[in-house]
Amino acid sequence: MAKSTKYVSHTPDEQGAIHYSDAENATWATLIERQLPRLQGQVCQEYIDALALMDFPRDRIPQLSDVSDVLMAHTGWQVAPVPALIDFTRFFELLANRKFPAATFIRDADDLDYLEEPDIFHEIFGHTPLLTDYRFAAFTEAYGKAGLAADKRDHAMLARLFWFTVEFGLIDTTQGLRSYGAGIVSSPGELNYALHSDTPERRPFDALNALRTPYRIDIFQTVYYVIDSFDTLFELAQTDLSPLVAEARRLGMFEPTYPVKNIA
Repeated sequence: MAKSTKYVSHTPDEQGAIHYSDAENATWATLIERQLPRLQGQVCQEYIDALALMDFPRDRIPQLSDVSDVLMAHTGWQVAPVPALIDFTRFFELLANRKFPAATFIRDADDLDYLEEPDIFHEIFGHTPLLTDYRFAAFTEAYGKAGLAADKRDHAMLARLFWFTVEFGLIDTTQGLRSYGAGIVSSPGELNYALHSDTPERRPFDALNALRTPYRIDIFQTVYYVIDSFDTLFELAQTDLSPLVAEARRLGMFEPTYPVKNIA
């Protein structure tokens, strides 16, 4: 997960507070105000309800301690400030200990519509609300523990499971198809594309298949996996992922459904 980036995370002060500039707070305000109206009818109700619990400020970037207070009250999770990019081992360690890593920079105005690196808007607005749901939180913790137990050669494979659930997952609801993955709910363009475009494949979720599916980070996804309920992820959290990883390794990866470049 670690690679080069032009962004540098802010370091919290001795009280754990991060001091953002007026321009950075204005970027947050722009991002959240334009995304909120897009959620209704496109994002699952669990996320909508969780977002209300978080009660993020509209005019400034929230402090991580405030976000952590809400998460702790519901599922015992916290948010941990990290450099812009961290390696797999550190990522797994944090998740296994109920700490969600958050890079504390926010995108420049030039990157307002798209950013490969996860910034504070993606991390906080996209990821943290659903960590108030015990099923989603349990899956994320179990995923971190599975990553710590796995051989390093399988880290990239496990990244695919995270990608097609936590980052870019879709869910079938009684109201129709909805998104829940952080990479979708925090992106104006992909939110519409993931649900309404005729281009991507939408496959029923299968953990083994997700482990075998390649992806690219720099395009809208060509494949999405659809769960029936967060109970699916909760049940997966109760299982040993190592046999699935071993079977995925044995079977090998599916052929890419996109122009090949930097297969994850």
